[in-house]
Amino acid sequence: MTTVVIPFGGIEGKSRLHASRRVRRALSLAMLGDVLAASLAVGAARVVTSDEDGAVLAAEAGGTVLEDPGGGQGAAVAAALAGLDPGAILVVNSDLPCLVPDDLRALLAATPAGGMALVEALDGTTNALSISAPDVFAPLYGHGSADRFRAHARELGLESLSVAIPNLADDVDTVDDLERLHLRLGPRSQTCLATMSRAEIA
Repeated sequence: MTTVVIPFGGIEGKSRLHASRRVRRALSLAMLGDVLAASLAVGAARVVTSDEDGAVLAAEAGGTVLEDPGGGQGAAVAAALAGLDPGAILVVNSDLPCLVPDDLRALLAATPAGGMALVEALDGTTNALSISAPDVFAPLYGHGSADRFRAHARELGLESLSVAIPNLADDVDTVDDLERLHLRLGPRSQTCLATMSRAEIA
């Protein structure tokens, strides 16, 4: 079975999204809900978070919730991978509200046997990873992380592949990003954005 790991930093992890904590929370949870729905359609989802609302949402959706140990995204993902057996493992960021199940299936299908596939954002960060075993992962997130993940795979003697999947490449950092993507957003994100007044999100 495919396992999808989703690190969710909550509103503190999306400080650029909006000045209002209430708006950030609503939009962050909506995006997480869309990512979870796509993930659960292809396998088991493990959400690692210290955000109470995110944990409740994940549990109610049918995901497994793990406590974020602190230390950033890499440490969170490592904690969620601990104890998993080798097999099809995806690591997917929670700010990809355009994601649909076929995007995850395409990433899995593109993954070299025993190797690594990744989808990078326009800024060179890493939005999604596909790995064959937990010990293939290393906490390399941040600016330029896609290059570091590819270098890490080479050091392990593994083949790596960068995959162009628009819905996985298009992450959301700001409300402008959401509005630019609005026709492709998942239902929760679409609804959340639509129910907010222009004054709220300005």
